[in-house]
Amino acid sequence: MFIRTFAWLLAAAVTFATLGPPGLRPHSDLGQDGEHALAFVMVGLAFGLAYPRRRLLIAAAAVVLIGVLELMQFWAPGRHTRLVDFLVDAGTACLGFALAAAADWLLWRLRTSSATIEGPAE
Repeated sequence: MFIRTFAWLLAAAVTFATLGPPGLRPHSDLGQDGEHALAFVMVGLAFGLAYPRRRLLIAAAAVVLIGVLELMQFWAPGRHTRLVDFLVDAGTACLGFALAAAADWLLWRLRTSSATIEGPAE
């Protein structure tokens, strides 16, 4: 439950940072593309961990919603929409989903190898 709440709060924060006043957007030394990449890889990772059984569907929905979010910037004062922003955001969100899948696979492998080493319970 915690990871789902975290994922949705993170999505809300990223939405605010994307559509809110530019002066209220957090800035770092990563530059605009780096900030986008970090934010959306975290969103993808959080949603990928929160919804493991629907990961592919959620990833597809995320790409569509990232496109909608980018297009909404047409109507946000002081904002601009750019194809490169969409590509960075969608690509790094997908990377986050892939990292979540890799983490699940790794945990599964560790559990199954541990069970094999210990042997069946008597």
